[in-house]
Amino acid sequence: MAKPKTKSQIIDGMARAAAINKKQAKAALEALVAMGYKGAKDGFTLPGLGKLVIVRRKARMGRNPATGEKIRIKAKKALKFRVAKAAKDAIVPAKK
Repeated sequence: MAKPKTKSQIIDGMARAAAINKKQAKAALEALVAMGYKGAKDGFTLPGLGKLVIVRRKARMGRNPATGEKIRIKAKKALKFRVAKAAKDAIVPAKK
């Protein structure tokens, strides 16, 4: 299995693809991340890649794995990334 790309490798790839310097590519990546953080509460979409959405999780019963004791887990909000169909199909083609 290949290693995931580091931030500097992503910046380098962006700089080459867009024919800009690494400083500009880093600024663009950081701006995109900042926009994602701010826009996540409203549903931030990266066209062709996916969408950040907030989901509400209901209260439920769980158990402490160390003791086996049943515990109540409170309802909460969680951040979820939904992968776009185009990204799924590009990485894992649909079965026929």
